[in-house]
Amino acid sequence: MRLLHTMIRVNNLNESLAFYRDALGMKILRQKDYPDGKFTLAFVGYGDEKDSTVIELTHNWDKSSYTHGEAFGHLAIGVEDIYSACKELKNKGVKVVREPGPMKFGGPVIAFIEDPNGYKIELIEQRQ
Repeated sequence: MRLLHTMIRVNNLNESLAFYRDALGMKILRQKDYPDGKFTLAFVGYGDEKDSTVIELTHNWDKSSYTHGEAFGHLAIGVEDIYSACKELKNKGVKVVREPGPMKFGGPVIAFIEDPNGYKIELIEQRQ
């Protein structure tokens, strides 16, 4: 078994694709409209779906906002230098909601950013 993707619903597909592609450097792997169901699925990620876990962005054409609920936490992305990554993301207009620093009770250096839909994305420093 292998984890294939995580699905999140997005308000504006073009805005979300721009964020994940331009700000986070992911590739748009595939995208398909489902006119009968009135939705579009777009898959984004850093690697091919056959070897990497990706994110499925679901855009329902007749829905413009969602509540996230209290059970969902965040997505996580590893970065080599969290301080320069956050600086670069800020320069691209990305909202940093927790500045880089060590986890409260010990652990790696982390930061949190927010996508256009309000989803939190944890950045975890993973120096090589």
